[in-house]
Amino acid sequence: MPKIVDPEARRREVAEAVFRVVRRDGLEQASLRNVAAEAGLAIGSVRHYFAGQGDIMVFAMRYFAERAGERLRLRAGRLAAPDPAAPPAEHVASMEALFAELLPVDTERREEAEVWLAFVVGARTRPGLRPLAAEMHDALRSVAERVLRAAERVGVLRPGLDIATEAARVHTLVDGLTLHAVLRPESTVPQEMRAVLRRHVRELTTVPAGDLPEPPGLDDLRAGAGRDAC
Repeated sequence: MPKIVDPEARRREVAEAVFRVVRRDGLEQASLRNVAAEAGLAIGSVRHYFAGQGDIMVFAMRYFAERAGERLRLRAGRLAAPDPAAPPAEHVASMEALFAELLPVDTERREEAEVWLAFVVGARTRPGLRPLAAEMHDALRSVAERVLRAAERVGVLRPGLDIATEAARVHTLVDGLTLHAVLRPESTVPQEMRAVLRRHVRELTTVPAGDLPEPPGLDDLRAGAGRDAC
């Protein structure tokens, strides 16, 4: 009796193989042959589920965006309707935690960031990837704006802020830190990214400094990293 294969599960399996090839060797090496070998499948088997390499790349990028986006939606959903009775410092901490989800502060998210960067750069010369790159960009901006509006409703944002502009600033900060972490992981450590993010979030809020943990200075973080290396 022939083995029954779940087509969607097989397509996801191929997408995971794309991620591994892209992380290890770069997007240009994610050929049909290399991806099939990484997945442990015959090229003919991969062709059964995809029209070609372009189709594989589009599916893999969309699968990646949906996988990363689901984690953000779950946390953002909890922040969309904050408890008005909660202490202001708790709202600020929740906002910071959501934005930290966008940063490569652990192994899983660092790997995701490496793949994300490869896809986004590749979208410049691959028309099939451009709409997905734009969707990912807009989705991150939307998450930032949604969280800031929730913070505004509970009164922890500084008055007079333009939410759309501040969402763009958060988005730019997160993207910049992520880029540095991918390109210079030895000098852009998770503690530093969190400290920069915390400083920025504090500048957006009205919560008294004494109610929030003081973010360490970058010199302190680097000095600590140096001591750890000794």
